[in-house]
Amino acid sequence: MSSAPRNNTMRAWIIEDAGGPEKLELREVPKPERVTGSVLIRVRAFGLNRSEWFTRRGDSPSVKFPRVLGIECVGEVVAAPGTDLQPGQRVAAMMGGMGRAFDGSYAEYTRVPRAHVFALSTQLDWPILGALPEMLQTTHGSLHLGLEIERAKTLLIRGGTSSVGLAALALGKRAGLQVASTTRGESKVAMLRAAGADHVLLESESLHAAVRERFPGGVNRVLELIGASTLRDSLRCAAPGGVVCMTGMLGGQWILERFEPMGAIPTGVKLTTYSGGSEDITAAQLQEYVTLVERGAIRLKVGPTFRFEALREAHHAMDDNTANGKMVVVVE
Repeated sequence: MSSAPRNNTMRAWIIEDAGGPEKLELREVPKPERVTGSVLIRVRAFGLNRSEWFTRRGDSPSVKFPRVLGIECVGEVVAAPGTDLQPGQRVAAMMGGMGRAFDGSYAEYTRVPRAHVFALSTQLDWPILGALPEMLQTTHGSLHLGLEIERAKTLLIRGGTSSVGLAALALGKRAGLQVASTTRGESKVAMLRAAGADHVLLESESLHAAVRERFPGGVNRVLELIGASTLRDSLRCAAPGGVVCMTGMLGGQWILERFEPMGAIPTGVKLTTYSGGSEDITAAQLQEYVTLVERGAIRLKVGPTFRFEALREAHHAMDDNTANGKMVVVVE
């Protein structure tokens, strides 16, 4: 198969049914047609996300196969009839049903409703830019909508070495917070300290004891990225008036068995979640974050970069949890 798309066709990774990375098949398919109010994008790079991993495994029952996965991308506008965008503009697209309700970014071209496309002014290389959209959107929404960090002084991040965990550390420090971050491995302690963490804690089922040693009254905010398996303990880390926001499920556990709110939630502690979309960040806010990254004012850890043809290999890395940062696929 030719590595370059023909006039009316493109290459895309199709999944017909759930399973392992081998279920992703690279095929030549029709290129999306131009539709008024939507943006046809030449995909240059896209980040990989846990939601795509869950979908591939069959854990997203609302997603119907066959489907082209991928909830975000960066690239260039090919056509945007009926919108304010022009061919050649650099853009990011994310969420809004990408890779779930309609075909997403695991392709050379994708078509996305204008509401979920963000024009960007940047000279960042595609592999770096491709790591940013969903990571920044999720972090921004978690910190400002879920946790309201403007009214906080201390933040605990559980799952600190994940891409969102590292982004939350960078943005939390920029907001003036004292930040504690967790990791499962001794080998990553130095990395978190170098990234700016004031405290680095090794994960355990009773992390609250270690947190209370450093913060006797508890922390103001807890960003829970591991999920249901550690949520009860995270609630015990929070101070009265504190907020715990569950955003991620790195631990793979969706359901909290035998949850008794009166016993599990300490008096005065608030529990919320964040699973919002592109509407939770403005184009100006995303542009500001991208500019800060470009200037070096925010340093985010990007994981391995993969060629488009090596997407299965990237999914194997997600299976093995070996990425150590946001993985990006580059579409040549």
